[in-house]
Amino acid sequence: MKSGRKLSLSGRLDAARSRLGVPLPATLAVGVALVGALAPTAFMPKAPAVSGTQASAPAPAPTDAELALRQSAPGPALVDLAALESAKPAAPSRLQPAPEPLVTTGVIPPRGTLAKSLQASGIRPATVQRIAREMESLLDFRAARAGDRYSLTRTPDGKLKEFSYATTSGKSYRIVSDGQHVVAETRGNDVVRRTARVAGLIKTTLYDAIQSLGESRQLATDYAEIFQWDVDFAHGIQRGDEFQILYERLYRVRTDGRETFVGPGRILAARYRGAEGDLAAVYFELEKGRGAYFRPDGSPMERAFLAAPLKYERVSSSFTYSRLHPILEIQRPHLGIDFVAAEGTPLWSIGEGVVVHRGWGGGFGNLVKIEHANGYVSFYSHLSRFAKGLSVGDRVRQKQVIGYVGSSGLATGPHVCFRVQKDGRFVNPASIRSRAIAVGSVAKREDFRTARETLLADLSSRSLVAVDEAL
Repeated sequence: MKSGRKLSLSGRLDAARSRLGVPLPATLAVGVALVGALAPTAFMPKAPAVSGTQASAPAPAPTDAELALRQSAPGPALVDLAALESAKPAAPSRLQPAPEPLVTTGVIPPRGTLAKSLQASGIRPATVQRIAREMESLLDFRAARAGDRYSLTRTPDGKLKEFSYATTSGKSYRIVSDGQHVVAETRGNDVVRRTARVAGLIKTTLYDAIQSLGESRQLATDYAEIFQWDVDFAHGIQRGDEFQILYERLYRVRTDGRETFVGPGRILAARYRGAEGDLAAVYFELEKGRGAYFRPDGSPMERAFLAAPLKYERVSSSFTYSRLHPILEIQRPHLGIDFVAAEGTPLWSIGEGVVVHRGWGGGFGNLVKIEHANGYVSFYSHLSRFAKGLSVGDRVRQKQVIGYVGSSGLATGPHVCFRVQKDGRFVNPASIRSRAIAVGSVAKREDFRTARETLLADLSSRSLVAVDEAL
């Protein structure tokens, strides 16, 4: 028996769903119910017709709120059930990671300055000048001392973000920039220094050996810089070589009185025993705040020439008067050393001097020649490019970047052919690094002899430790 009443809106949808075989999602059913409740009266189902004398009760008059709701409600929308059923949520968009800031750290070397150290790391002069200008009320960089540490953070496009500077006396300075304003701050001398010692044998690298003893790579870097005129720590060390380091460990005192380890401080004495012999160095201040490293005989550790002009992978050819040329395939002298390194590896001057050639050198490719004191001239060939701004007549300092490794000219791969002339005659570069820089011997100074004996005795002592527990 058919009902005399028409189906409600939800009933009609259920019937349509049954006929079409299309399931109705629960969310759609709720949406349809809401549309039915809010639609204007023209779209509402009609009341059933009056039968006989039976009459329906008159509908109550709508309130003002109901009228307003009906006028503002949207009309019904046609719904594609199949499309809604097959719709899939959109895949989440992948956010690109923010570019990393540029961080440059370093230590002021003996006889060095902050400006030279930053510029040697590729920092633009304009950035160096801004740092000095913003910090001039806190610190005069002309008073920078060897061992002072700095850290520069720049935005990916090279703008100053943060610069911090810590002196060997324990004071620290910092400036922070938000792009428009710069805030500067300083902290007082709240650092405690404790003398410590590490000693061991090299199995793989110096860095691995020192890290295995609980210290940072910075201590290994500082140690290598002391002996950089005598030892090539990239390739000149062997398994079983021995090292000893007497140094400071720095602790910062917190407001609650507790101490926090900051990092290694200045190296006071060091020893290396290996293929290069038995080498030792002690730190001695020539005057208050100005010190350097000296050998036990009082001569300076610093030499006129470095052991190598770059960080290289291997030596492919040594100095010889007869070698089969790899390209020309003829026997001819090779009056230099070929250092193999990745293309673009920075190449630096082995000593202070003046640039006398910068340009093409025939089979040598891109070539730089630097004239040093006492008749020495160094050659750096096969470069991929020259250091920015380098020109003939420029005075360069030791370890200043002058170019980058390449394979220009007659070369089978990226490397630098490093040569040295003495009074116009080529000499073996490995034989020239024993010349000390004339900064003066301190052997006759009584205070040096006293400091030397004390430091070397502590260096050999077994009572000092490098970390909070005994090694």
